[in-house]
Amino acid sequence: MHSVSISASASASAIASGGARSKAAAGRRPSEIRFCGLRGDALACGSLRASHAAAATSRAVLRAASANGAAGSGDGFDYDLVIIGAGVGGHGAALHAVEEGLKTAIIEGDVVGGTCVNRGCVPSKALLAVSGRMRELHDEHHMKSLGLQVSSTGYDRQAVADHANNLASKIRSNLTNSMKAMGVDILTGFGKIVGKQRVRYGKVGFPEKEITAKNIIIATGSVPFVPKGIEIDGKTVFTSDHALKLESVPDWIAIVGSGYIGLEFSDVYTALGSEVTFVEALDQLMPGFDPEIAKLAQRVLINTRKIDYHTGVFASKITPAKDGKPVLIELIDAKTKEHKETLEVDAALIATGRAPFTSGLGLENINVVTQRGFIPVDERMQVTDADGNVVPNLFCIGDANGKLMLAHAASAQGISVVEQISGRDHILNHLSIPAACFTHPEISMVGLTEPQAREKADNEGFEVSVVKTSFKANTKALAENEGDGIAKMIYRPDTGEILGVHILGLHAADLIHEASNAIALGTRLQVSIADSFFFTPLHCLAV
Repeated sequence: MHSVSISASASASAIASGGARSKAAAGRRPSEIRFCGLRGDALACGSLRASHAAAATSRAVLRAASANGAAGSGDGFDYDLVIIGAGVGGHGAALHAVEEGLKTAIIEGDVVGGTCVNRGCVPSKALLAVSGRMRELHDEHHMKSLGLQVSSTGYDRQAVADHANNLASKIRSNLTNSMKAMGVDILTGFGKIVGKQRVRYGKVGFPEKEITAKNIIIATGSVPFVPKGIEIDGKTVFTSDHALKLESVPDWIAIVGSGYIGLEFSDVYTALGSEVTFVEALDQLMPGFDPEIAKLAQRVLINTRKIDYHTGVFASKITPAKDGKPVLIELIDAKTKEHKETLEVDAALIATGRAPFTSGLGLENINVVTQRGFIPVDERMQVTDADGNVVPNLFCIGDANGKLMLAHAASAQGISVVEQISGRDHILNHLSIPAACFTHPEISMVGLTEPQAREKADNEGFEVSVVKTSFKANTKALAENEGDGIAKMIYRPDTGEILGVHILGLHAADLIHEASNAIALGTRLQVSIADSFFFTPLHCLAV
């Protein structure tokens, strides 16, 4: 194994809150904007009044300068910015907008927080926290090697479910309060575009209201994708939306799809005692991951657990359990479409990805045609119409545009759009946005996989090098008896450009951010450690 260090410790500039943030905005370079995830303001409600006061001051300053064309001028519109959808992307954009002095409203027809907070990232992390503890306590060999003795373990299913629900409720409340405290108008109802810079919203059965906005951001997110032939009953055949409620822990569950969602739920269910069968349409499990990482992950996360799998097959029909009969899953060959076999299981989780939630937005009123449901945008998240022209003052962020279906990517896109609205050109580098699968151990990645990097190299005429570090050589990992892991870096030896980094191991989701920041800042590699210093021993030394 070789090791290569990053030539500078690439830490991102923090986005400060309130007036200090706004005063500095005019002189800030676009590259200094670096943020992913839930805004810190949402989790620091104790200082919201101070933040609100500072933000109000900054808005007043900006509006006073409107004669010079500064951000914050309403120009006769009801709002400077209206956001349709109050998920993580819309929330991040809204807070950044009010910090920039923009009069902002956000329209939400369901609940604040969207999929991430209510049916995704947040409650799933609560369940994964439980599965991690259970897995650790059940690993008698691991406990014994640390000198610990555990007599018995168990869990209360309802208490586990309550933990996930309570966490989602708390974060949802935090997000709502943060927007109210910062001066964002939260408008309840389903929003749709009725014309240029015009939005109508309202609840079903109630009169609609129409408002105008200088700029509009669509941030309506996505919903679970359910293939044809699969019957959802929400009890024995269900999506991740239902699974997060943990209404039952089946003895045997089939998981259709082995991506992020399927892998994380396999971690939860096996830790709680279920047997799992994966059904994957492609020829290998975890098809979206770097192949080398996927191979090692299969050995660590699949082969050592009560999990079997079928690859290269479609679930052509799934029938819920009823009248004492089990869930029936008919499998056909993905290539020949010939019948392979029929599985009988207690439950089936459909984890086949997500579909954009873009119907009913009134896009036809502005000549916008979706592509497989996704709203077409350019590199600046500006919506383009059926003729390929940019629709002025209209943007789309997050899952609805399909660029990168991750909550923190939506937030980053939203902040990038607000930067543009505020008069600063900003293009987001999506290759610098990391992703993680919060299994035990975790998987994380940023940039290109090795096959993608080699394809790019063949097309553009450069060489690719790969270096790897094993967690078995990391003191901190060995101290915790967690040596199963690897960090892999793909780079250009001629320029030192980092093309991709992939990690499997303990705390991989935390470790990936060094690489993410390095890619975002264009940091080059050199075979030296002279410019970077870290505590030792740490897991990050593997990177």
